[in-house]
Amino acid sequence: MGRDGITGLVVLIGSLGLFAATLGLERNPMVPIGPAFYPRLVLGLTATMAALLVVLDVLEHRRGRVVPGKAAPRAHYGAVVVTFAVFAAYVVALPFLGFRVATLAFMAVMQGAIDRPRDTRGWVVLAIVSVAATFATYYVFEHYLQVLLPRGSWTGF
Repeated sequence: MGRDGITGLVVLIGSLGLFAATLGLERNPMVPIGPAFYPRLVLGLTATMAALLVVLDVLEHRRGRVVPGKAAPRAHYGAVVVTFAVFAAYVVALPFLGFRVATLAFMAVMQGAIDRPRDTRGWVVLAIVSVAATFATYYVFEHYLQVLLPRGSWTGF
């Protein structure tokens, strides 16, 4: 098993442990979806992806596709710092701009920071994805799950 398999195994164990911890959360009969719904959804998806990573790594090693002594890809620590900085700015802007405006800006800036579009088509795709993801997230939380999202003190919505 390689580094991906070991990482997947650690994430799988952690996700399953945290998922088990959600089993003790009390359900409120007045709320259609309890407090454990979202953590279980995220942890279940994380555990599924981690298990898939382990399986793919094991299969890759069995087929002999892994070249021993292969140079590891160069680490991009600057991208990690930029990601955390953009997320921190989002958290700070959220009470002032509100969920919709701050999330739209966050989605656009994060996509641009991770992979800057090179042409007009790329910028159009970035805008469409940002608007669609913001709308979908807002709709699911505000209308389906009935979670009140932050309103902006500057924007009023």
